[in-house]
Amino acid sequence: MKDAPDYPSELASRVQGLIESPTYLQADEDLAFLRRPEMCGVRLQLDYWKTEEALQRRAIDHTIVVYGSTRIPAPSVARQRIEDAQRVLQEASGDRRAHHALQAAKSELERSRYYDIARELGRIAGSAQCSGALSSLAVVTGGGPGIMEAANRGAFDSGAPSIGLNISLPREQAPNPYLTPELCFRLHYFAIRKLHLLERARAAVFFPGGFGTCDELFEVLTLLQTQKIKPLPVVLVGESYWRRAIDFDFMISEGVISQDDMRLFVFRETAEAVWQAIVHWHNTREATV
Repeated sequence: MKDAPDYPSELASRVQGLIESPTYLQADEDLAFLRRPEMCGVRLQLDYWKTEEALQRRAIDHTIVVYGSTRIPAPSVARQRIEDAQRVLQEASGDRRAHHALQAAKSELERSRYYDIARELGRIAGSAQCSGALSSLAVVTGGGPGIMEAANRGAFDSGAPSIGLNISLPREQAPNPYLTPELCFRLHYFAIRKLHLLERARAAVFFPGGFGTCDELFEVLTLLQTQKIKPLPVVLVGESYWRRAIDFDFMISEGVISQDDMRLFVFRETAEAVWQAIVHWHNTREATV
């Protein structure tokens, strides 16, 4: 490229002003432009392709996706919270808030059993030596704390790929420490995150959770019900929780779902039972194809 003309100072100053103009900035370097509402389609593609390219490069073809609450801690964490709450209560025995904090900590310890189940499931899936749809299985979660951390931790313990798809939120969310560095992502759009969670899924496992987990559960069931995705086993861990959180029998009696829709998922209570349900589903499907 030829050198720029040697303009007089007045024109050189004008050229410099043109170069510094926002419109002169190359489009892929112009963050203000890329963040405009009109560029939403481009951002969606970028959100999708950065993750997709990395998954392809690492040859991630089959996954087991684990959903669940961010608020279910590891048992060791829950026990520490009980000790802390008891200490506070001893110092302020008449404080109602201290009593409530202790009861909440005890409830957390009870729920923490699901953390152990999710961790064991991650370990089993990561260690499994299977063929077909369950070969080279990787564990994928939303990459956050709680149940997601537990499943990633189990995969990490087994030396298997551990994938996390964090989401940008007003309240900053850091990835849990049990993710494979090259498979730790942060996405902007929930839609793209959900797409990646399911795109390679050979099973979907739902632990107790709140709005987000229920949203994801109903989306997966809707996609299966309407045959928008290929069939896959769906396992709900903790039947007592799910039957109380969602009154499936009432929905059937009201005619908004059918009895056949209950075949879209099964309930299980242990990591081994979850894994056996997934293996049985795939073995049965392969035998009938």
